[in-house]
Amino acid sequence: MQADRKEHSVRPFPVSVPENCGQILPSADFGDAFAVDVIDTAMSAPQAAQLAFSQPPGWIAKLLALRNLVVAPFGLKSGDELDLSTQHRGLPVFSSSPERIVLGLDDRHLNFRLIVDVADLNDATLRVTATTLVQRNNLLGRVYLAAVLPFHKILVPALLSRLIRPA
Repeated sequence: MQADRKEHSVRPFPVSVPENCGQILPSADFGDAFAVDVIDTAMSAPQAAQLAFSQPPGWIAKLLALRNLVVAPFGLKSGDELDLSTQHRGLPVFSSSPERIVLGLDDRHLNFRLIVDVADLNDATLRVTATTLVQRNNLLGRVYLAAVLPFHKILVPALLSRLIRPA
C-alpha cells in the first residue's frame, strides 16, 4: 500500500493493488484498490464486506438495478441467477478468513474478484482495503468494463465510507 498516505483517513482513498492479490485471479488485466482507516480493532474482513456492501443506499441500488436491466440482453449474470448457498451478500465466496474475504463471479464476458482485507495499524485502527481484479474474456467484457469503470470509481469509495464511524 502507499506509504505516503497519512495514518488516518476520514474518507476512502486509492491505494496500490496489494502484491499478494495477484494469485487470486492470475489472468487479471485490470485492478484497483481503495482503502479506509476505521477506528475498530475487532472487525473481520467478512464483517467489513457485509457492512460496506450489503443494503446499499437507494441511489446505488437503483444503479445496480439499471445495470441488470441493461446487461440482461447480452447474457451477463445478474444477482437473481446466483447460487445462494455459497454467497456473501449476493456474490459467491471464493475464500474467507478473519483477515480477508474473496468474492467474485466468473462469466463468459469477464471474471472478477472483490477482495476485502483488514489490517491492524497498531493504534486501535484498522485499514480496510477493497481490491477489484478483472479478467476481460472478450470484446463485450472490455466494453462492459469501460462502461462501468466511471461508476465503479465512485461506488466503491462511497460504499467503503459506510465503515467510518465518528470517533
